[in-house]
Amino acid sequence: MNPADIDINRVPKHVAIIMDGNGRWAKKKHLPRIAGHKRGMETVEEITTAASNLGVKLLTLYAFSTENWKRPEKEVKYIMSLPSTFFDRFIPKLIANNIQVKTIGNVDQLPAKTLAAVRKAQEDTKDCTGMVLNFALNYGSRAEIVDTTKKIATLVKNDQLDIDNISEQLFNSNLETSKFGDLSDPDLLIRTSGEERISNFLLWQIAYSEFIFVDKMWPDYHEDDFKQTIIDFQSRHRRFGGLKNK
Repeated sequence: MNPADIDINRVPKHVAIIMDGNGRWAKKKHLPRIAGHKRGMETVEEITTAASNLGVKLLTLYAFSTENWKRPEKEVKYIMSLPSTFFDRFIPKLIANNIQVKTIGNVDQLPAKTLAAVRKAQEDTKDCTGMVLNFALNYGSRAEIVDTTKKIATLVKNDQLDIDNISEQLFNSNLETSKFGDLSDPDLLIRTSGEERISNFLLWQIAYSEFIFVDKMWPDYHEDDFKQTIIDFQSRHRRFGGLKNK
C-alpha cells in the first residue's frame, strides 16, 4: 500500500467504524478482556489522528451500544472508566489537531463520572473547527428510530404536523445525527474483526454507505490499515441506486 495512492479529493467525508474484536484480541493473547479495551483506546487515538490528517470531516465510532450493558459487570465497569483516562490524555492532542468531540446516544444514562468526562471533553473542544470525533455511546439505532417516530407522532397528535407532510427529509431531520447536517449519513462504514453484521448501528443512515469488513481485530488496526481501507473505498463506484459512474 502506497499512501500516495489516496486521492485526497475523494476521501470520504463521514467514516463510521464498528470497533470490534477487543475481547477476542485479549483472549488470543491470554489476557483479560479489559486489556483489549485498553489497547483499543490507543487505536482510537491513532485512527482519529490519521482520519483528521487525511481530511475526514466526521468520524463516528461505535463505542458502547445499548446492548453492551448485558456484558459482565466487571467489563462494563471498566469500559465506563475509560473515558476519564482517555480524555485526560487525549484532549490536548485533540485541541492541537482542531478536533471537536460530540456524541450520539442516550448519554444521560451513563454513570455520573463517565458522563462528566464526556461532557468535559465536549466543552474543552467546542471551539475546534476541524474534524468532528463523534462517539456513539449507549446508542442503539432501533431506539433512535423509535424515538424519532414518537417525536413525529406527537407533532401529528398535537395538530402541529399533517401526516401527508411526513417525508424522508422530515424523518432524517429528527434523528440524532441531524446535527451534522449534510454529513449525517456515512460515506463509509468499517467493521473490524472479520464479523459481517451491522449490530444495530446507524440503520437509517447507512442506506447508501459503502461497507468494508476488515479481518483484523480493532487493537491490531493501524494507520496503514485505515489508509488501505480508504483506498479500497475509492476503488468503488457509488451509484446511490442509479447508473451514475456506470
